[in-house]
Amino acid sequence: MNQKTIAFYLPQFHPIKENNNWWGKGFTEWTNVSQARPRFAGHNQPQIPADLGFYDLRLNEVRNEQAALAKEYGIYGFCYYHYWFNGHMLLERPFNEVLKGSEPNFPFCLCWANENWTRAWDGLDRQILIQQNYNKEDSENHIQWFIETFHDSRYIKIDGRPLLLIYRCDHIPDIEEMILSWRKAVQKAGFPDLYLVAVKNGFIEIEDEDIISTGFNAIVDFQPDRRDFPSPRSAQEWLYRFARRVLPEWLYQRIKLSISMNNVVDYRAMVNAIMQKSWPKDYRKYPCVFPSWDNSPRRKSATIIQNDNPMLYGKWLKHAITDIQSYPDSERLIFINAWNEWAEGCHLEPDQKHGHAFLEQTRDAIRTQPSKE
Repeated sequence: MNQKTIAFYLPQFHPIKENNNWWGKGFTEWTNVSQARPRFAGHNQPQIPADLGFYDLRLNEVRNEQAALAKEYGIYGFCYYHYWFNGHMLLERPFNEVLKGSEPNFPFCLCWANENWTRAWDGLDRQILIQQNYNKEDSENHIQWFIETFHDSRYIKIDGRPLLLIYRCDHIPDIEEMILSWRKAVQKAGFPDLYLVAVKNGFIEIEDEDIISTGFNAIVDFQPDRRDFPSPRSAQEWLYRFARRVLPEWLYQRIKLSISMNNVVDYRAMVNAIMQKSWPKDYRKYPCVFPSWDNSPRRKSATIIQNDNPMLYGKWLKHAITDIQSYPDSERLIFINAWNEWAEGCHLEPDQKHGHAFLEQTRDAIRTQPSKE
């Protein structure tokens, strides 16, 4: 295996006091998943977990089973979402318990999900439940917390440099200064440097070259990204895209909250278009593939990219592996969205409809080694 395949991992599957207060006692991601219903003929909802059931991530047995299953099918490690709000962390228990113990013996890294928490689940600045505030003192405290984590032997490193992702680089003021400060702190702690990766999702409008110039080592082409959606095939799709393009964001979101306006995207067409894109060789950009996508359990107006053919996903993953073969061996990374985003219909974990089919395609793609360009 000459690349590392890393799956994003959501730690939302256990109750916390904040969610109890915001959403009702006992709320977890399973609350939305179990209440989902089909919105049109052939819509694959609800999506019910198979092998692992409706698990609770406070249990060590569950976390060990997840890691064993991921390892069996060729996943190199998990990228845990990390929620930090000026020293206050959310959903931290599963990862902290992994960190404190020796199990699971499975590689991991972190992605700082630095968005406001809102009632809309999308990080936009309205109905804020807990807010990100950036300042120098907090930045210094945060990197010291990261450094303690980096010392774990399971933490994924690129030539000795801890791999750290930031979800919204566009939200951080004076980011060049922060990155320089973090690099100095990491080097002082005995590491060669920090391997910092920007997650370029559909909300980030900054050009790749400008992101790299701020001090990032690489970019993740986070998918699904609305900029890669194929041309609309129905009047409803056209209306959805048109409204998003011409309306102010606040008005567009308000309309979405008041009416049900599903954006149904063709997975095959989207994947085919992405595979036609040329991949940069003069800077590091890591592919991110997803098996399927459906956030209707979370949203009244949903984006649905249903994929009932696991082989299409496998084809995309093989292609993505080929894209990075010109990179140095240590920097061949592939990201998968996601291991367990159940409320966004985006999971490698087996469900009752597809079973292990997506995991099998993952393993087959990883085993098929392309030749280096």
